[in-house]
Amino acid sequence: MGKYLTVGVLAHVDAGKTTFSEQLLYHTKSIRKLGRVDHKDAFLDSDELERERGITIFSNHAAFEIGENRYYLLDTPGHVDFSAEMERAMQAMDYAVLIVSCVEGIQAHTEQVWKLLKKYRVPTFFFLNKTDRVGAQPEKVIEQIKKRMTNNLCNCGESFAGTEWQQELIEQIAQEDEELLERYLAEEFDALLWQNSFAKLIRECKLYPCFVGSALQDEGIESFLRGLDELTLPLEQSEEFSAIAWQVRYTPKKERLVFLKLQSGTLKAKAEISVLMTDGTIAKQKVSELRVYHGSRFTTVQQVQAGEICAVTGLDEVHPGDVIGANCSKREYQLLPMLGAKVILSEGTSIRTALECFRQLEDEDPTLDVSFEESLQEIQIKVMGEIELEVLKQQCIQRFGMDVEFGECHILYKETISKAVVGYGHYEPLRHYAEVHLRLSPAQRGSGITFDSECPQDILTKNWQNLVRTHIFEKKHKGVLTGSELTDVKITLLTGRSHIKHTEGGDFREATYRAIRQGLQQALVQGNVVLLEPYYSFEISVQQEQFGRLMSDLQKMDAEFDPPQMEEEQATVCGRVPAAAMSGYSREFVSYTKGRGILSLSFDGYEPCKNQQEVVRQSGYDATRDMANPSYSVFCAHGAGFPVPWYEVENYIHCK
Repeated sequence: MGKYLTVGVLAHVDAGKTTFSEQLLYHTKSIRKLGRVDHKDAFLDSDELERERGITIFSNHAAFEIGENRYYLLDTPGHVDFSAEMERAMQAMDYAVLIVSCVEGIQAHTEQVWKLLKKYRVPTFFFLNKTDRVGAQPEKVIEQIKKRMTNNLCNCGESFAGTEWQQELIEQIAQEDEELLERYLAEEFDALLWQNSFAKLIRECKLYPCFVGSALQDEGIESFLRGLDELTLPLEQSEEFSAIAWQVRYTPKKERLVFLKLQSGTLKAKAEISVLMTDGTIAKQKVSELRVYHGSRFTTVQQVQAGEICAVTGLDEVHPGDVIGANCSKREYQLLPMLGAKVILSEGTSIRTALECFRQLEDEDPTLDVSFEESLQEIQIKVMGEIELEVLKQQCIQRFGMDVEFGECHILYKETISKAVVGYGHYEPLRHYAEVHLRLSPAQRGSGITFDSECPQDILTKNWQNLVRTHIFEKKHKGVLTGSELTDVKITLLTGRSHIKHTEGGDFREATYRAIRQGLQQALVQGNVVLLEPYYSFEISVQQEQFGRLMSDLQKMDAEFDPPQMEEEQATVCGRVPAAAMSGYSREFVSYTKGRGILSLSFDGYEPCKNQQEVVRQSGYDATRDMANPSYSVFCAHGAGFPVPWYEVENYIHCK
């Protein structure tokens, strides 16, 4: 066998992604019959929910072969509500195919997918689909891509082979390679040399080949497959085993499967491999069984190698984003939910049973971020949108026989700080001792929580410092304005103290939590706590007679937008808008455009909230009464611990 590569197929919803994937599998004789989304028999949309709704919800994969080369095809969700699933699958891709409709062109979610592909440096092929449709304009879409995404697009035409080189393509390749430029000027042309150079530039994300056709009408598929096989390079081989976990699924028999993409080395059944535990330590876990899936069917194997995708049982501590084997680590994802919802259980349903079911769903999709408020006996989840809630409701019925409803979606705010502050945490009930001083500093938007230490090891030993770091990252810390998640803060350990007899690991957990909280309370009094709200990037197209209404709506929403683009009878506006302002607007939009408008939204980060005081007031959150997240410290006198409120802690601390 030659190359082993994983190729992901991505697109905005309804661009023809699944139909394209079916054609690749059919042309390579991986499947015997072409399925269709509208016929509910697409090979890779095997889940009942997917066939019922006619959209891809879960990333699924199948293998196909071209000559001696094997490719694993990953079909990913295109709907924005399931974009987190798409991003997790992106971690497994050696190459990507971005499908763009020649009718709708580049849309907001298409650009979001492109940004992620660039961030993860995934070499990308473009396929401009639906050339058979009325209104298809492939030349216009190519110009859109060059203007809004990359100018390094290489139009490979409707056919491609090693000897069929267009002058424009040759010139583009020559511009990226000095040696080839000299050969080009000397009119020397060796097709194989130019093909290999083109493939190398694609791998390095310097050039992006573009093919055109119609997946539904089977046009352009053969030339794309030929180009894919000739313009991809095998992975660099290494004997040391390394893999990334990109998906977790439970079978109907309750088996927990972890899907791995092998990046190097080989993996054998019953092997013991290094995994990163939740406390930051590295431990060995044993692979029980190895499976190679093709759609919903699988084969049990004894060994897989670099480039392959497999499912394993036995790795109970491995989760999506974990790199296992050599260089154990955990990758963070970019796409996060903007909405929260309460789970409403039907009468007679045990809340403990429901929580167990939602924990399993969270294991498959970590962005659900399930939380349980003990005092309220309430389960809360985070979601991308209302369609995801509808799918979750159906999943609960089909998988667990549990009927649930959800409360009204609410915006997920976050909190940060605008100026640095030092927080102090001390924990000293009888026979316990730990003190921590942490500097909280504002960090770049979107950076989350980061950690550094300026504490000498002769003051606080390395193992205690590592424990402080672990406690900073082991949970999401609440802010003090609305109790929302703290983000975009750099936390630096300045100093600390332990006791040779009385300090236990849990003591530093309490001191660390309190130091963060105490610092935030200081920042609050100083007016330096900032509420952040999520933003959408949008692309909206309406008929010219509806343009005035749209502009009026956008101004009321306090949206930022580029100059409108007017074409014939249609107007298109692109920009950014607070997610809260868009709440419920999609239904209103469909109504006044009579279903003919196009509204495309995608997550576009967090920015300072424009109505912070109003949101804080409505939340009713009181940080001083949040006993689960205390800001006071505990000191000891006369053999007993006593609490010291946050505003007096600095007068009692032991480290000066």
